[in-house]
Amino acid sequence: MEYITEKHRIYVIEGGEEVGEVTFPERNGIYVINHTYVDDRLRGQGIASELVRRAVKEIEGRGGRVEATCSYAQLWLAKNRGCELTNHF
Repeated sequence: MEYITEKHRIYVIEGGEEVGEVTFPERNGIYVINHTYVDDRLRGQGIASELVRRAVKEIEGRGGRVEATCSYAQLWLAKNRGCELTNHF
């Protein structure tokens, strides 16, 4: 699998096909993870977790603050970072 990072999105390619993505638009230094998707046939393999992990790393590398409106990302952050997030958008 190949993970590709764009300005406000990270997606994953397998066999030449896009099979997952996470999006994180930014406003005033706050990046909101608002969407996480993995193709049904690949769910349960840790791909969504890896997408969110990479998004958080990318956002922090840019000096931004991480928030989430995506329910999966909210749960991931609470579990892996021990933080509660608010919805601002």
